[in-house]
Amino acid sequence: MPVYTLNVNGVPRTTPDVPADTPLLWVLRDLLGVTGPKYGCGVGVCGACTSHINGQAKRLCIRKNIDAEPVPNSAAPSVGSVGNHPIVTIEGLANGDVLHPIQQAWIEEDVASCGYCQPGQIMRALALIAAIPNPSDADIDQAMKDNVCRCGTYVRIRAAIKRAAAAMAAG
Repeated sequence: MPVYTLNVNGVPRTTPDVPADTPLLWVLRDLLGVTGPKYGCGVGVCGACTSHINGQAKRLCIRKNIDAEPVPNSAAPSVGSVGNHPIVTIEGLANGDVLHPIQQAWIEEDVASCGYCQPGQIMRALALIAAIPNPSDADIDQAMKDNVCRCGTYVRIRAAIKRAAAAMAAG
């Protein structure tokens, strides 16, 4: 089995021997101790595992469903498929003790209730702001529709995204 060197949150991280088809989420959480991305549903419907690979928001958990049919948007990235593309998780957003504007907005809007989904929510929101720097309510609703918050903090999530977008635009 090969050893991989992954660019995780700007730091080269070497895996132990692991099969190439091992899901990236398992490698990050279980082997490298990067626990921000969560395993939620395993079929790509909750978004708790959302992280960025090469600047794109990706679901890291997606597996086949119980009927063995492929899930839309392909399978989860495996450790062998990532190559040298940068991987950014929630842990990679802050600059030391200085929070990223999206993290600060989440705190200021008191978004988190239980907090389980929040890393995935934040990473998806950041991808939205990168694509649409001043998102409308409709843009936010469309982009975030597949990230589930069981606590129902959607109104606060929308407010935090708008606050973060404004802060990021102001520099």
